[in-house]
Amino acid sequence: MKWWMTAVLVLVSQSGWAQTPGDLLDPLGLARSKTYTAGRVSSDNRAVFSNDDSRKIMPGETLVMADLGGPGMVTHIWVTVADNEFAWSRLVRIRVYYDGLKTPAVDAPLGDFFGVGHGYERDLNTMMVRNSSFGRARNEYWPMPFRKACRITVTNEGARWVPMFYYHVDYRKYPSLPDDIDYFHAYYRQERPAIAGKNYEFVSLKGSGHYVGTVLNVIQSQVGWFGEGDDLFYVDGASNPQIYGTGSEDYFTDAWDLRVAAGLYAGTPVTEGVRLGARLTGDRWHIPDPIPFTRSLWAGIEHAGWTYNPDGTLKTGFEERPDFFSSVAFWYQKGVNEDLEEPPYGEARLPLGNAEQIAPENSIKDVTATGGTASVQLEVDWAKNVVAFEAAGKGSRINIPIDVREAGRYEIIVALAQAPNYGDYVALLDDGPTNVDPRKAATSEPAATGPEVYHNYLPEVLVAVDHPLGWFDLTKGRHVISFVCQGKDERSAGYNLGVHSVVLEKVPSVEQPAPAARTETAARPATAGAPVYRGWPLSYYVEKLKGAGAATSPDLLRAIGAFGPDAASAVPVLSAALGDAAPEVRAAAAWALCQVQAAAAPAVPVLAKALADSSPRVRDLAAVALKNIGPQAAGAVPDLVRALDDPVDYVRFPVADAIGAIGPAASAAVPALVNRFQTKGESGIVLNRVALALGAIGPAARSALPVLEKAISANRLGAAAREAVLRIQGKPVPTWW
Repeated sequence: MKWWMTAVLVLVSQSGWAQTPGDLLDPLGLARSKTYTAGRVSSDNRAVFSNDDSRKIMPGETLVMADLGGPGMVTHIWVTVADNEFAWSRLVRIRVYYDGLKTPAVDAPLGDFFGVGHGYERDLNTMMVRNSSFGRARNEYWPMPFRKACRITVTNEGARWVPMFYYHVDYRKYPSLPDDIDYFHAYYRQERPAIAGKNYEFVSLKGSGHYVGTVLNVIQSQVGWFGEGDDLFYVDGASNPQIYGTGSEDYFTDAWDLRVAAGLYAGTPVTEGVRLGARLTGDRWHIPDPIPFTRSLWAGIEHAGWTYNPDGTLKTGFEERPDFFSSVAFWYQKGVNEDLEEPPYGEARLPLGNAEQIAPENSIKDVTATGGTASVQLEVDWAKNVVAFEAAGKGSRINIPIDVREAGRYEIIVALAQAPNYGDYVALLDDGPTNVDPRKAATSEPAATGPEVYHNYLPEVLVAVDHPLGWFDLTKGRHVISFVCQGKDERSAGYNLGVHSVVLEKVPSVEQPAPAARTETAARPATAGAPVYRGWPLSYYVEKLKGAGAATSPDLLRAIGAFGPDAASAVPVLSAALGDAAPEVRAAAAWALCQVQAAAAPAVPVLAKALADSSPRVRDLAAVALKNIGPQAAGAVPDLVRALDDPVDYVRFPVADAIGAIGPAASAAVPALVNRFQTKGESGIVLNRVALALGAIGPAARSALPVLEKAISANRLGAAAREAVLRIQGKPVPTWW
């Protein structure tokens, strides 16, 4: 029998409610009548005039990908994203909610949920996750059954907007589901570094279910092979692990080290060797070997491996190491788990917890080159710019300056483009080598190798692939990254190079924290059917917030926001937090008010004031909150008009959306919208929303018709302008159906 037939039979036998095929000539069961109906929700734009089928997500904004009624099952999710922020797939967070509950059963960074960590885009081809197009097309096939409802959201927790987010959510609707169907879960956690004297924990669960998969990410804080740690699974409170592995590479079904690979039940899309700062991502799907539990499960892995002395000689072949670990655990469980801690928010999930993204194009006057010329090329690949080096040949060199604000230890990452006429390059820092391996030869390990050569030929244009250069102790002030041509692929038409960005990440301390003392979980109050988030009612978070300092209040404010419109009674508390001195607290309060939606109408005056906040993130979220309030936010129109001139484009975008959401009551904004529409140099994405806002105001925006019609005749923003004209004229907008 073919491997894929075996795989299908395994999946069918696991499904619980599907009929097992009785004839192996039809292992897919395709000839059998189906008792469900199939459906899809997507980012599709149904307007006849437009081919833009993507969604835009502002910093802090939450997009609802699907809101389905049950009984049913999500069978497939596909996404592809164009984003310019470093490690964006760590900053975009996916959540899945079942049956109207406030606690998500799936809570993870988007990239890690789709099997690739570190904010990377990489190909992966396994049974449950398939990423293609150099990692840009992500697919997952975990069955996600639900009885009453399923809501899938993504939140942009980064500092830049997501300009293009495309998605499909495929699902089935069933007449009913059997009683023994469990709910799919996925949960992210991290330790930076792994805790001394304690094995790294994937997840610790109470309840009944079965464990089905792990994504593990490692960043090496030392040289040498990290992966001598064994995987461990303790079932139902056992004092010894019932499942005990023999090494990290063995858990990912490989042996004698790990290399980039993929198979039916496991894959390693990222393996960067054993240098300082090297990264790994490994996926392991327990499809033929799920791990059942009836009361509890602890799943994790040791963090131990080879260590070296300062002179590069081998210290030991097995010792606990302070590497940086993160993971996503996948399992099915009866009911939704309410016991897990809140995962880290936003920037805290970045590979090293921080990042400064530098665009070399902004300092092009200081870029120097020998054996070629450097220039800025705009919009090379989906709104991504590069510093392009037209090189003469081997030995050509481009020098890009970077300014370090304060002395310290940093990781440097360069994002390089690939193209049909690009060459092979090595990177230097202040004329010194990068990616140096200081180890001396030892048994079973390679001798030190030279700097990595970046092979940038590709038959198509791709911007950009992240390449870590290593960890460096940098002084404050200017440093120079140089790229020296080593030659080219025989298929390449040239020796050129494209540099998209340079990223500085300050390296956190590698001193391992000791295990925290075990504390008993406080008894949860009876909620009498009231909504809860992670097991606690709204009143718990409100009361805790009153006694919290600024360090913890952002998390508490966001927890209040998790109650959505049910947090209406907490709007005064959230409004008061908008006046806090700390911008991160104000941003968390504004985010929470976004989630409360129309029920946050009493906060309109403070949200209007927040449109002039010193923090662009707060201004952006205030505009999103006003948009979500809709027509009841009419009192904020004068402030929204002023905010149309905000210096930050990702603020102007939701400001225009907020005016449009208010609708005809925002007619006073028409002159300002027309003025913005005619502003020279305004980005097309903002102009698009301005046009749609004029259309949403309707006949009262009739004075805007001449500029809209001029845009149509000039073939500029035709789709949005055409839609706006029809709405202003009171005519229906044609759709594909």
